[in-house]
Amino acid sequence: MNPKELYLSKPWLKHYTEGVPAEVEIPDISVPQLFDEVVAKYGQKTFVIFYGKKLNYLELKDAVDRMATALADLGVIQGDTVALYLLNSPQYIISYLATLRLGAKVTPISPVYTSIEVKHQIEDSDAKTAICQDILYDNLDKADVSLDRVILTSIGEYLPALKKLFGGKGTQAREYEGKPAPKIDSITKYRAYAFQDLLKKYPPNPPEVSIDPAKDLAVLPYTGGTTGLPKAAMLTHRNLIALTRQVQAFWTIFEEGKEVVIAFLPFFHIYGQVVVMLSGMSQGYTLVLFTTPDIEEILSAMERYQASAFYGVPTLFQFLTEYEKTDRINWKKLKLIACGADTLHEATVDAWEKRTGATIYEGYGMTETTAVSHSTPHQRSKKGSFGIPIPGVKAAVINHEGTEYLPVGEVGEMVLSGPNIMRGYWKRPDGTAESMMELDGEVWLRTGDLVSMDEEGYFHFFDRKRDLIKYKGYSVFARHVEEVLYQHPQIKAAGVVGVPNPAVGAVIKAYVVLESEARGKISEEEIIAFCHEKLAHYKVPKIIEFRGELPKTDVGKVSRRELREENEET
Repeated sequence: MNPKELYLSKPWLKHYTEGVPAEVEIPDISVPQLFDEVVAKYGQKTFVIFYGKKLNYLELKDAVDRMATALADLGVIQGDTVALYLLNSPQYIISYLATLRLGAKVTPISPVYTSIEVKHQIEDSDAKTAICQDILYDNLDKADVSLDRVILTSIGEYLPALKKLFGGKGTQAREYEGKPAPKIDSITKYRAYAFQDLLKKYPPNPPEVSIDPAKDLAVLPYTGGTTGLPKAAMLTHRNLIALTRQVQAFWTIFEEGKEVVIAFLPFFHIYGQVVVMLSGMSQGYTLVLFTTPDIEEILSAMERYQASAFYGVPTLFQFLTEYEKTDRINWKKLKLIACGADTLHEATVDAWEKRTGATIYEGYGMTETTAVSHSTPHQRSKKGSFGIPIPGVKAAVINHEGTEYLPVGEVGEMVLSGPNIMRGYWKRPDGTAESMMELDGEVWLRTGDLVSMDEEGYFHFFDRKRDLIKYKGYSVFARHVEEVLYQHPQIKAAGVVGVPNPAVGAVIKAYVVLESEARGKISEEEIIAFCHEKLAHYKVPKIIEFRGELPKTDVGKVSRRELREENEET
């Protein structure tokens, strides 16, 4: 069988759990229609638990419809963009679904963005309405953007009485504590409204809007970008509906309407937004919601509410392997412990399994794939693999400089096709043309990730195409070098980049964070000697730089892009 035929035969299907279909039927409905169906089925069931405050599906629907009515009266129409500049909260879910009910689209903004980044996203997305956390307003004000209206809301609005009494302590990320919360009448730059005032003023009677799920955009989430400013992936209602159905079909271990999910992953990020918030909503789950990942509170909530699923990122699992209170939870009782958003280092997997006896199920996805394309099948994990394509997804490995299908085991660029793949990049036709290609009459997404597929159809990640280091003609994967560095018992974190050098192409440089007790005691030469024992000579870093910490992305990845930019500046 030639490589093309092999990929199209989907060899991974034989590893699907019993009952998982190869394809899924995607209903021709919008996200608001799906929400209405779930409310009709599970209206009295608790949808959100927010620091002890419980809200059922009917209560959330009432608020969604009131906010949609308000937004329509304030001038939001079908096709508009509404910026959500919010922490995880009931208001996030309400604002998200209310915007979509009007046929408008949301653009979720990271709460840790600088005012320059906020300005770029609001202007690039054409947003004229912003729903903003009051403690984030100062940054929006500094962004100095042109908006028709701003709606302010406070975390305290949905806290139980006792939490309100103590000022909501512990419910806001540390970096926001102490920030001023402006009064509505003090805002003169924009027409400003109070979230709760709008809910009280308007009835739950939004205008009827006809939405074409396959064509109408629902979300403009911004990707980190390889260079320059972030760009938005255009995700339709069909993309979102498809992903919820694909995930539901793949994880047959879950029972509709009966699961409890800890929801601390940020909703502005595609992982938290779709895998946790939307997928949880679509199946009638209860979400135990946190504004910020306070580990002690999360572990307490897992015990109290008997959580059945836990979604995290690699840095969190690394932290939990060393955290003194991790053993409070019997992790083996959970139905699913999932990891995404970055590469899970094998050293972390080993430490986790030794500490808890439980399995982490790794997955893969991008903003452009509506969060997921691959996942590890239940009870069939393979160390070093991020799993197999979920139902409805086609995957292949091609030459990263062309379109030739590569044989099993060879490293190349992963391409994907399926109902969860974005329409393209917002206002970036050149970027869309580079990323979306036609192959054998079908549109595929070029992921920019270098992977291989083994004989069983499991995929293995090597690196981002942009992170491939060329040294004297050799290809060096930054991630491979990082994996070795993480094996050193005194290395806490590492990031590897190529430093341009005309004589050799690029010199390998490693940024290293040592454990506190090792700082000042381990030299650069010792780290290089350690690498020489485990790596071919051309893969060994030539430069080691010790740091107290490394730059991170919004979801805790080591940001190689920022490390590269630092080198360029110096």
